[in-house]
Amino acid sequence: MQSKKIHNYTVKFIDNDEGGYIVDVPSFPEICTEGRTPEEAMKNAREAISLCIEYYIEQGRSLPKDVNYKSAREPKFFKLGVPAPA
Repeated sequence: MQSKKIHNYTVKFIDNDEGGYIVDVPSFPEICTEGRTPEEAMKNAREAISLCIEYYIEQGRSLPKDVNYKSAREPKFFKLGVPAPA
């Protein structure tokens, strides 16, 4: 069994005009997910990041560093810890 590590990435919540929330992950431009509630959106973002990390590792790619936005202190930016292979 492969050990897990917590990877922390900044995510941005965007209110969806049609309801719910869109989540953008600046460190992984290929990730954009959504949810009807903040909890669902966060769960979907965590799963998408975890899958992306696993894919990067399988492909031998380096994991991106977390973005260091000064604006990450704004209400719509959050640090999200994701357990994924070390």
